[in-house]
Amino acid sequence: MGKIQAFVLEKVKEHQKTLDKDCPRDYIDCFLIKMEEVIYKVILQSKSLKGNHVWAIPKVIQKLTLNRKVMNLFFAGTETTSNTLKRSLTILSKYQDILVKAQEEVDRVIGQNRCPSMEDRSKMPYMDAVIHEIQRVSDIVPLGLPHATAQTTVFRGYTIPKGTTIFPLLTSVLKDPKYFPNPHTFDPGHFLDEKGSFRKKDAAMPFSMGKRICLGEGMARMEIFLFLSSILQHFNLKCDEDPSNIYINSMPNTNEAVPHTYKIRFMPR
Repeated sequence: MGKIQAFVLEKVKEHQKTLDKDCPRDYIDCFLIKMEEVIYKVILQSKSLKGNHVWAIPKVIQKLTLNRKVMNLFFAGTETTSNTLKRSLTILSKYQDILVKAQEEVDRVIGQNRCPSMEDRSKMPYMDAVIHEIQRVSDIVPLGLPHATAQTTVFRGYTIPKGTTIFPLLTSVLKDPKYFPNPHTFDPGHFLDEKGSFRKKDAAMPFSMGKRICLGEGMARMEIFLFLSSILQHFNLKCDEDPSNIYINSMPNTNEAVPHTYKIRFMPR
């Protein structure tokens, strides 16, 4: 924890030294700009007070808040996104036909002369479907965050009183055959219609649902799309294992948290 806190603090200091208010680069820059605006308002509203403490108190509070917010984003996004990407490489190494089809779409829409951008995603239904299916099958957060029942509810014959803390079991929806035929089979077709267009499904909820849905959903989807598109743009994936011996499910007795590991080579295209 100490190392991570020191890392975050150093990044905040770097942003403070190189901040350009007219061209914010990221979340930290936007926070610093807003922080200065809030502090300036506090000073104007506290004309009756004298001394540097008028400036110092809100600045300290805001800086502590910034450090905590960046820490939260770091924890919430780093492990889950990297885990998803690792599973993506394993899955695509196993299903080479799906890999090739995704690469064909990357070549057609993006080409080889520029980096992928988020604007490309709407033009790439197959890649979008592949990523959604990877998240559905990977199911890296099978248990959602705690919620509370807003009213007394009867569920499968059980009465759950109002105010009861509940934990939604997301995996029960992601693997529900009513919404996903052959739910334990990797198939991007789960998210494609008969014309090959992307088809959104409400049952696909790897980021949970409701008011406690993951705040980083947009960022995570952006990162996964950009990373994976860039990898497929430049590399083929090759595993020393025979595809039939590659397991895309998690290791036994790990609460679905630890995937099988394989050595995968990135072969320049």
